[in-house]
Amino acid sequence: MKIAVLISGGVDSAVTVDRLYRQGHDLHLFYIRISMDNGEGECTAEEDIEMCTLIAKKYNLPFKVVSLHEEYWEYVMEYALRTVKEGLTPHPDMMCNKIIKFGFFEDRWGKEYDKTATGHYAKVIEKNGKYWLATAPDPVKDQTDFLAQISYDQLSHIIFPLGDMTKEEVREAAREADLPNATRKDSQGICFLGKIDYSEFLERKLGTKKGPVIEIETGKKIGEHKGYWFYTIGQRKGLGLGGGPWFVVKKNIRDNVIYVSHGYDTKLQYGKVIGMAELDWITVNPFECKDFWKDSEANLKISFKTRHTPEFLDGKLRKTEDQGYLLESDTEVQGIAPGQYCIIYTPDRKICLGSGMIVNDSKNKRNGK
Repeated sequence: MKIAVLISGGVDSAVTVDRLYRQGHDLHLFYIRISMDNGEGECTAEEDIEMCTLIAKKYNLPFKVVSLHEEYWEYVMEYALRTVKEGLTPHPDMMCNKIIKFGFFEDRWGKEYDKTATGHYAKVIEKNGKYWLATAPDPVKDQTDFLAQISYDQLSHIIFPLGDMTKEEVREAAREADLPNATRKDSQGICFLGKIDYSEFLERKLGTKKGPVIEIETGKKIGEHKGYWFYTIGQRKGLGLGGGPWFVVKKNIRDNVIYVSHGYDTKLQYGKVIGMAELDWITVNPFECKDFWKDSEANLKISFKTRHTPEFLDGKLRKTEDQGYLLESDTEVQGIAPGQYCIIYTPDRKICLGSGMIVNDSKNKRNGK
């Protein structure tokens, strides 16, 4: 099989190459450059490209660096900055997979190959004549939540060779194959930022605007912040408040006010109801299928996540009168952040069905205020 392999310079994509090479496939390696290289400090990616070159030489495989940095900034980062300015919480990694890796890359290069492979920890399985996005056995590394916005056509052209492996097994495979990056640390955060942290990046792009930090229970001003776009619902770190813990529980975008509550057990940082204006299903709309897990009131029994975490939550999902969706969790959910995505799974946590953007209330108003 002729396969385009997206490699990053990390151990995961290197082991992906090794596994597919040993299986006898015709491999062509690609590195997607997304940094701007505009002097603002974004990652130049030269170290990653050097590592990718070593992997290509080890297996005597063709390697090409392709540039999608303009598309990344136009479609992914503009989305992220726009979402932050609206007072919402973006998910750039999810959009990068949907728009860049399995969008523009597929349209320009990947479509020429039988499949496109990446080092994601996820699986594509076939069942009832259809492809499904399935979770990996390593719950800590499972990345289906980052893939939950891809379309069925995209899923049909992807393979994830690491889908049956844990991180420890990948490291061991890298050592056995004598890969040059066998001990290289995993990348953290958003790639293009390089050594710049996320707050510094936001300050460069959006500036600062001082506003009050208000204790929501008392209405008392207890501090100042530098702009609502630096904070998300449920955030604890980086608030600069003494005597913590303090959690962000609400934002007033119009007046640039951050509301906080004190203590780990404050009920104000928890909720059980999550609204979504729409849901993007990957393979099928389960509400239109007889085989899915509905109760007598047509609530869909599901598991879900609202952030990248090994833990799943359980709940019931139903359609609303205005064609939105309402999820009622069986347990309290910490830090429900509008703008983030709620990832929907089957009750056994084995299949990722799709995802929907969280809105501010059950009426599905996306006003950020």
